[in-house]
Amino acid sequence: MEQEVLRAFKFALDPTPRQEQALARHAGAARWAFNYALAAKVSAHQRWRTEVAELVGQGVTEAEARRQVKVPVPSKPAIQKRLNEVKGDSRIDGRLPEGTFGPERPCPWWHEVNTYAFQSAFIDTDRAWKNWLDSLHGLRAGRKAGYPRFKKKGSSRDSFRLHHDVKKPSIRLATYRRLRLPTIGEVRLHDSGKRLSRLVDRRHAIVQSVTVSRAGHRWYASVLCKVTMTVPEQPSKRQRERGTVGVDLGVKTLAALSQPLTPDAPGSVLIANPRHLARAERRLVKAQRALSRTQKGSRRRDRARREVARLHHEVAVRRTDALHTVTKQLATRFAVVAVEDLHVTGMTASARGTLEKPGHRVRQKAGLNRAVLDAAPGEFRRQLTYKTFWYGSQLAVCDRWFPSSKTCSACGWQNPHLTLADRTFHCHGCGQTIDRDLNAARNIAHQATVADVSPVAPGRGETQNDRGAPVSPDGRKTARHGATKREDTRPLGRMPPQQSNLLAFPHTRNRVQLL
Repeated sequence: MEQEVLRAFKFALDPTPRQEQALARHAGAARWAFNYALAAKVSAHQRWRTEVAELVGQGVTEAEARRQVKVPVPSKPAIQKRLNEVKGDSRIDGRLPEGTFGPERPCPWWHEVNTYAFQSAFIDTDRAWKNWLDSLHGLRAGRKAGYPRFKKKGSSRDSFRLHHDVKKPSIRLATYRRLRLPTIGEVRLHDSGKRLSRLVDRRHAIVQSVTVSRAGHRWYASVLCKVTMTVPEQPSKRQRERGTVGVDLGVKTLAALSQPLTPDAPGSVLIANPRHLARAERRLVKAQRALSRTQKGSRRRDRARREVARLHHEVAVRRTDALHTVTKQLATRFAVVAVEDLHVTGMTASARGTLEKPGHRVRQKAGLNRAVLDAAPGEFRRQLTYKTFWYGSQLAVCDRWFPSSKTCSACGWQNPHLTLADRTFHCHGCGQTIDRDLNAARNIAHQATVADVSPVAPGRGETQNDRGAPVSPDGRKTARHGATKREDTRPLGRMPPQQSNLLAFPHTRNRVQLL
């Protein structure tokens, strides 16, 4: 069945020095435009607060004052219209010295960058403001969105987005190794764009926009396309033969599988954790110590900073590549991939505590947090979400409170006293001795097999807070993070199908993502 989905094709760029300056100029313009639009919104919000405070001082109740005061917050059309009136032009007005800025001439250099760099930044500002308001009124799912903050040069990520002009194709592949960007020109690619070029030539893909960003020492271009792709309505014969696989994510091993990836390789049930951050730790420590010895604002400090960024970027690339390899194998070789609903934010919360109640074993917990984040269980599940949709398989998410590690996969006996230090599960019911992670993977697979697979209610998304556990802490040091992975150990043995708490969903056609 053919479906239209939004899909991004990411390429590593190899720009010339002049093109690299142009990319940095566009990123700086987008950052400036975001701050300009946010300043206008914050100014209107401050005026509203001031007028409300004045009415409250006159004896009006705060609720009534909030209803009476109406200060419109400018959106993209109003901000763009105002900027066009006052932006100035360095090509015409050359009497002012270079670098002079002010209300009468905020950006005379606008003609040096593409106009979409400004417009996309204004759109991003509107979205950030809306996310904050929706989160404030409880209309937005997920973690709480804070008050929008200004982007600071050197701290925020260099990025800008250019939209595609349908009447005059401005974003296209000139060759398989060259990507044409408006205003910037043809930029050479480290990768091959043959796959995207053929989709566009066959009219199976329509370019929507391109997002150019810098990560470490590399510039990347992510081309967003509306792709017409054939989505399997059911698993293939090979996938149905393999059936269901349970995946238990961890730190000691990246993933434990209930059955091997390939039938002829029985030893592939435990996928080793590459530990990319630990492997690069010696070089990172050396580079960060060199950075700490430099003087702020010096050229040596800038070189040392780029070296640290390059090492961190290499770790991120290796981690993503390893996860892509495993998740594609799982999505293409099995009909159902079952995972646990892990609350990663709570699992990686700090143990430092407060001044009144200081935490215990803070350094050990910090090391565990780094190891969990290096394994990236959240990214693992995100990739499985869209890849199972692409390849005709299904993702089953086991309930967060199911005691997968404390239940025997053979007889259902539960050990309520099992700790994280116990790496082998010993069953007192049937005498089975098995690796802890492998036992959990088999329990997860069994839950996906016996449960009734049903989609999530439309418009509700995935349920993350079944027992009121917060999605993220409220920002205060005294915040209680709530439940993270509590395994219920009631002596029920193996749960029958009608009592299993499994949440499994086939992915809706409009939720496909690719980064």
